[in-house]
Amino acid sequence: MAELETETIENFKGQIRGNLLTPEDAGYDDARTIWNAMIDRKPALIAECTGVADIMGAVNFARDNDLLAAVRGAGHNIAGKAIADDALMIDLSGLKSVRIDPDSRRAYVGPGATLGDFDHEAQAFGLATPTGINSTTGVAGLTLGGGFGWLSRKYGLTADNLIRADVITAAGNRVVASQNENEDLFWAIRGGGGNFGIVSLFEFQLHPVGPELLAGLVVYPIDQAEAALKEYISFSAQAPDDLTVWAVLRHAPPLPFLPEEVHGKIVLVFAFLYAGDVEAGKQLIDPLRQFGTPYGEHIGPMPYKSWQQAFDPLLTPGVRNYWKSHNFKSLNDSAVDIILEYVYKLPSPHCEIFIAQMGGQTSRLPSDATAYMERDAKFVMNVHARWETPEEDDLCISWARSFFDAAAPHASGGAYINFMTEEEAARVAAVYGPNLKRLSKIKKRYDPDNFFRVNQNIKPAA
Repeated sequence: MAELETETIENFKGQIRGNLLTPEDAGYDDARTIWNAMIDRKPALIAECTGVADIMGAVNFARDNDLLAAVRGAGHNIAGKAIADDALMIDLSGLKSVRIDPDSRRAYVGPGATLGDFDHEAQAFGLATPTGINSTTGVAGLTLGGGFGWLSRKYGLTADNLIRADVITAAGNRVVASQNENEDLFWAIRGGGGNFGIVSLFEFQLHPVGPELLAGLVVYPIDQAEAALKEYISFSAQAPDDLTVWAVLRHAPPLPFLPEEVHGKIVLVFAFLYAGDVEAGKQLIDPLRQFGTPYGEHIGPMPYKSWQQAFDPLLTPGVRNYWKSHNFKSLNDSAVDIILEYVYKLPSPHCEIFIAQMGGQTSRLPSDATAYMERDAKFVMNVHARWETPEEDDLCISWARSFFDAAAPHASGGAYINFMTEEEAARVAAVYGPNLKRLSKIKKRYDPDNFFRVNQNIKPAA
């Protein structure tokens, strides 16, 4: 990193509308704090951008002064790619604008907006775009990595619903990416991460959703999990696109519908959303309640926006997190055996294994339709290690890594880029497969010097 003169910093401060923080400034430590408490990095400067002019100015300043640049949206990325030591952190978290056009069913979303911000505005008109499952997740990072959640089987990935994006390139220029303008860039940013520039505005397709949908939880004892998981796998194969069911194995939180003696026990939870008619959904999901003898259930119509926030208490910021993830074209009996072996070894009451059901609309596009290529994945499994103190680091991380290694022979070999941790750069080739060569060429066109490299990096073509 180049040493910056005080005059240079002051000049930059006068050129942007937002705050420019140094390590000596009040607010610096708060501004560098992100969701995963494992990440403790100290940028040289933090530019709190208030608009496109600030973003362009920050890119130009970092490039011209040989500063590493890191880009923060909502700061939710597990690998902590929002921040780097001795870098300029280009902080977009204040750019939370969400504008809905209900007539054209379009959403115009700023790069600092969270899923909660998006849902709040869109649901006022009974509209939504498929996003994730935690309302504090950032729209930007989610979309650029592909993005999936409760509505994806019906309406596709978040990236599949992107219509247009304004992108600030490494040269500090604004370009438009869409099917009609810079089509190569539009293809690349739908799954290629933050490798190609900073998106300053997203335009999404919206769909009629809710405002109330059928959703809920069915909680089984862990000693019934083997049979229940196998029933779930068969059930999932026949499920319509309107229905999405995820399986979660963890210590039972103190849910009010569970007997107190169940709290803290290891359980299997089926969480579901049905995006069709409520009464039809009640009949359709009935088998979920008969995979064994549940400890309890909570099922009924509820606001879509509320369901999107239902798991927030389990994913609050400020604790330590480490993830390992696999994609599966199918879950065989051996994979189920490994899942059950490791769930009995949960090293912290906050750790969990979740299995997200994919397929439906996510699998109907060809693998080269966008940069995201894992269209044949039927399940995505995230090994979510989560704990409170540094003293637990080795135990929890080794559990996740061991589980990941044991399950690998039964997985597809692919991965979901947004679930990858910092040390998984070697998996980037597996994520993109045959699409990587095309991505590298596009990277060379828009970022030949690899200015945007604090990410799961795609290097420019030679």
